[in-house]
Amino acid sequence: MRWLTLTTFLPLLGVVVLLPWRRVGDDAARGMALAVSVATFLASLGMAGRFDGSVSRFQLVEQATWVRSPNIRYVLGVDGISLFLVLLTTFLVPIAILASWKVDRHVRLYMAAMLFLETGMIGTFLALDLLLFFLFFEAILFPMYLIIGAWGGERRVYAAVKFFLYTMFGSAFLLVAILFLYARSGSLPDGPTFDLRQLVDLGLTAGAGRWLFLGFFIAFAVKVPLFPLHTWLPDAHTEAPTAGSVILAAILLKVGAYGLIRFNLSLFPEASSYFADGVSVVALIGIVYGAIVAMMQTDVKRLVAYSSVSHLGFVVLGTFAFTLQGMTGGVLQMVNHGLSTGALFLLVGMVYERTHTRDLSQMGGLGAPMPWLMGAFLFVSLSSLGLPGLNNFVGEFLVILGTFAANRAFGAIAAAGVVLAAIYLLWAYQRMAHGPVPARHAEHPDLSVREYALLAPVLAAILALGIYPNLLLDRINPTATRIVDGVSVAQAVQAARASGQAAGEEGS
Repeated sequence: MRWLTLTTFLPLLGVVVLLPWRRVGDDAARGMALAVSVATFLASLGMAGRFDGSVSRFQLVEQATWVRSPNIRYVLGVDGISLFLVLLTTFLVPIAILASWKVDRHVRLYMAAMLFLETGMIGTFLALDLLLFFLFFEAILFPMYLIIGAWGGERRVYAAVKFFLYTMFGSAFLLVAILFLYARSGSLPDGPTFDLRQLVDLGLTAGAGRWLFLGFFIAFAVKVPLFPLHTWLPDAHTEAPTAGSVILAAILLKVGAYGLIRFNLSLFPEASSYFADGVSVVALIGIVYGAIVAMMQTDVKRLVAYSSVSHLGFVVLGTFAFTLQGMTGGVLQMVNHGLSTGALFLLVGMVYERTHTRDLSQMGGLGAPMPWLMGAFLFVSLSSLGLPGLNNFVGEFLVILGTFAANRAFGAIAAAGVVLAAIYLLWAYQRMAHGPVPARHAEHPDLSVREYALLAPVLAAILALGIYPNLLLDRINPTATRIVDGVSVAQAVQAARASGQAAGEEGS
């Protein structure tokens, strides 16, 4: 069975059924979307069951000629980096659909947009042909634009347009870089080609590799987002509906970090080494800046949005430390951040449904009428700040450890980011849950059965990965080792060339 194709396009089958079926009722549309997303999760488990975690190469590869001229191929493959991002996607989309159960406007179109978005995200993590990747990369833009712009808050159009323009700006650089690689790949045995597996052997000059690195980097830096390209994110999160914020924070932001690992480090190892210090500095600025700005927020949704800027900085920092601990910690942290921040946005949405405010100054004492909801908020906050025994601790620890091995100053600054996270998250919880209960909030209900069903699997995953992170690390390590070794070889070649040039100058 073609597990990758099935997992990728099963949600699209749901779209094909939902869009023309105009007379379908709202409940039927919700039920169909939920059933398709659950089936997609089961298909991804079938893919994971056939994955061999002891090898580093791409597995379960499915390929076919799509367009003969130019040589565009349909190529899907999975390795230890992409495996868990696909599983994270298929795990959270059913939860996001269940969280959207109260959406009452254009339900059929909303559910179709969610399923189309799922196909785009999965395809982005599995595509090995660069042009196919670009098509999936762009495909995720339109449904998210619609989800924010049609079902978002008061300033939804502004936020959606800003999200669209920033992403299209980055995509322009990416497309130009991909086309340049294709033009230069004629020297390869099967060239010209867009196939990533062949392009890694292209043998670019240092100058060309560095310019191409920047083309890819800008596109992915917008998606992460890295400072100073992050300004679209707080607006998008604030205006997006709850499920849109969950998908945006938990999965879409990981497309940028994944792209840096998959393409920048694999295709341009010499350029990655050359720009490593600069990228690490930008990541550190994001870690500290995001945490400080989060502390200044009174809107709890914007607070969580800025926390994503800070936490994704850890992923990029670990990636560009070029150590095995940093790389594996960064990949693990992508999954951890998706679970923790996705859960935070779910909880913020539940609080807003009851209080009709996100302003922390208008809350207080919510732990009395809603003890289980506030207990879940504290549990996820402790996870997000890296409490030992919960999922984020191991990822952040590995990133800091790997960064210390490469640069002690960078590691120390990153460690300060963990302290800042504890401040803004616990302070937000204190202002929400403790103190006198305002009269208008005294009678709010606690978690419903549907909300328990939403939160239980996410909280269980947070606890399970905190106790047994090797479930992921054992399968991430082989691929991470391959990528780190590739950069190390490039660094050695670069050092040998520099030494040879220095010797030549002395001889002359």
